[in-house]
Amino acid sequence: MFCLRNLSETLQRSAFARRAICAALLLTVAVSIGAVHAANNSVQGAPKKEEGGYDTDAPTAILIEASSGSILFEKNADQLTAPSSMQKLMTLEVVFDALLKGNLKFSDDFKVSQNAWRRGGAPSGGPTMFAGLNTRIIVDDLLRGAIVSNGNDACMIFAEGMSGSEQAFADRMTKRARELGLTQSTFANSTGLPDPNNKMSVREIAKLARHIVLTYPEQYRIFNEREFTWSKIKQQNRNPLPTVMASADGMSLGATKEGGYGMVGSALQNGQRLIVVVNGVDDPDDRVTEAKKLLEWGFRNFETRTLFAANQLVGYARVFGGDSRSVTLTSLDPIKVMVQRNGTDKLRAQIVYNGPLQAPIEPGKPVGVLKVWRGTNVAVEAPLQTSQSIGVGSTTRRAFDGVSELFGGLFRAGAAKL
Repeated sequence: MFCLRNLSETLQRSAFARRAICAALLLTVAVSIGAVHAANNSVQGAPKKEEGGYDTDAPTAILIEASSGSILFEKNADQLTAPSSMQKLMTLEVVFDALLKGNLKFSDDFKVSQNAWRRGGAPSGGPTMFAGLNTRIIVDDLLRGAIVSNGNDACMIFAEGMSGSEQAFADRMTKRARELGLTQSTFANSTGLPDPNNKMSVREIAKLARHIVLTYPEQYRIFNEREFTWSKIKQQNRNPLPTVMASADGMSLGATKEGGYGMVGSALQNGQRLIVVVNGVDDPDDRVTEAKKLLEWGFRNFETRTLFAANQLVGYARVFGGDSRSVTLTSLDPIKVMVQRNGTDKLRAQIVYNGPLQAPIEPGKPVGVLKVWRGTNVAVEAPLQTSQSIGVGSTTRRAFDGVSELFGGLFRAGAAKL
């Protein structure tokens, strides 16, 4: 594995420092996918306090910076648990996506079915917007019923109105999750009501929350609305985090017997947004306390540094059968990472791709990622792409590359078994 021993020192803002990072990264690339998976699976738990880390009583937790996706803290972040009402974010994402694509309008209305009224409305005893049986409610109001009131009935009405049944909508949720890169999440309903097939990790909940914040800024504002009235019943926003933390403006709560108490929180300070997810807490007040403490720790201890500007040379990928033996890699967006203000972070980086790449190659071809670790945790993953054309090489070059790849492939296969 490629390691930048002194990457933390190179995060200074001088041009010399940026060239030093670039030069070091150009030295190597990782081509063994098996080895990469082993490295990822070895990451366990959260950094220790004495290593500049943090501790939380929440069984599973994660803290990320929204703009870069940089991970500041994680604890059992990939453990699948019941997300409870936090999975309503996936229901809302499906709705937001339909609105963005023009397949749904805010003025469209859906009928309140017997099922949605009885299982999600007032007779259910759970969180509800108090939708009236057989009435029709427009999308704009249903969004507030689902977000501000955390209404199960609002989510069921969306599911039945958009997909015909809640099961069909749940399948749509899982499919959409895969499109967003949420590879482990599964859904059996639109609400998060207990079902063994409702599973999410706090990492994927955080990724989903970040996607909503960045992709749907207008809809995100609804999460910070403090009250909503329907059927002449006024309800305060069920998320208590903004009442104890002035900079907080979202997002969702969850609670089931299987999953315990959970929360997705988001806050904005001095132009920097952090997103926290905790789950599995035993007490409803403790989830708020733990989320607030994590957010405050993040704002107090971290700042953003840029590793590479957009389209700046990051490194090379090996090419098979081309008129050049390598191709340059860049990132469309700036690659940033959150680092601790006290400068104690030990960072290491690796370019990860499945190669060598087959010529010919055109600019803009997606090629793996740049991974940056803080201690044992992946702090950020940035997608890379080719930035030049590589033509097909001569017969001699292709033959030489074939022999080299044969022996190199045998070596990599043997190493992967160790």
